[in-house]
Amino acid sequence: MAAGGVSDGQVADQLIGVDVGGTAIKLGRFDAAGTLLAELEVATPRPAMPGAVTNAIAEAVQQLDPDRLAPLVGVGHPGPSDRHGRTARIAINLPGWRDVPLADWLEPLLERRVTCANDANCAAIGELWHGAARGVEDALLLTLGTGVGGAVLLEGRLFTGRSGAAGEPGLIGVQPDGPPCNSGNRGSLESYCSLAGLARLSPLEPRELCRRAEAGDAEALAVWRVYGERLGVGLSSLLYLFTPQLVLIGGGLSAASKHFLPAVWRQVHERVLAVSREGLRIERCALGNGAGRLGAARLALDRLAPQGAAALG
Repeated sequence: MAAGGVSDGQVADQLIGVDVGGTAIKLGRFDAAGTLLAELEVATPRPAMPGAVTNAIAEAVQQLDPDRLAPLVGVGHPGPSDRHGRTARIAINLPGWRDVPLADWLEPLLERRVTCANDANCAAIGELWHGAARGVEDALLLTLGTGVGGAVLLEGRLFTGRSGAAGEPGLIGVQPDGPPCNSGNRGSLESYCSLAGLARLSPLEPRELCRRAEAGDAEALAVWRVYGERLGVGLSSLLYLFTPQLVLIGGGLSAASKHFLPAVWRQVHERVLAVSREGLRIERCALGNGAGRLGAARLALDRLAPQGAAALG
């Protein structure tokens, strides 16, 4: 028996996916084919300490599924998970998140089986299942928001390395003497392409920058061009490492992708050999903010249900 009295290998007709963000926790209840049956969004506690977030998740799951139709829960969280999907190793933009046994905490509260994973990894799995990455073998996903998260798919599988912490493209260095990053690095891709990085280019909120760019404002368009150039520099290094078929752009700042992707493409064409970008597509995520919770549900089915992956196709 697993924690909370739920049996290992329990057949799951329904699943719950949870996506923990810096401002909101998004939940979805799905059937085993990935069809959304119910959804809920609640505010992330302030401060977002691990215990408070755990309790908020537990209360939201009970609210979403009071009849306990979904025995399996997947949780996407910022930062890497351990390779067994039990522990949130570190979240550099959330206070107190270091080696948090998230699955162990949630299972007795929920009396359901739980697995956890990096939130960007969940988004990539969601896009692979029912989104823009369907049918793609090798893909890179970048989430642009409070931080810059990311995920790497190689041969249709998540690349997370020996400890579960690999595939953090937002933390690569792009400028040796650049701004400090919460990771301890300086001049990381996150330093330039997160919300804080965008704020160094303009005091305007992203929504307002988008509105002005839509209206043809030259200053707003220039801000997005510089932002895209910086993103393109970092992406060019990643393309040499992984040569993906597809790069997906997600997160809140992806709403402005039409304004910055042309500059990204210019950097890629200038910096990356043709053989390393052959057939490349760079697109916005198809599932928007729903990708993370869908992918978390899929991982719960893959990891916790008997023959879960085979049933999905």
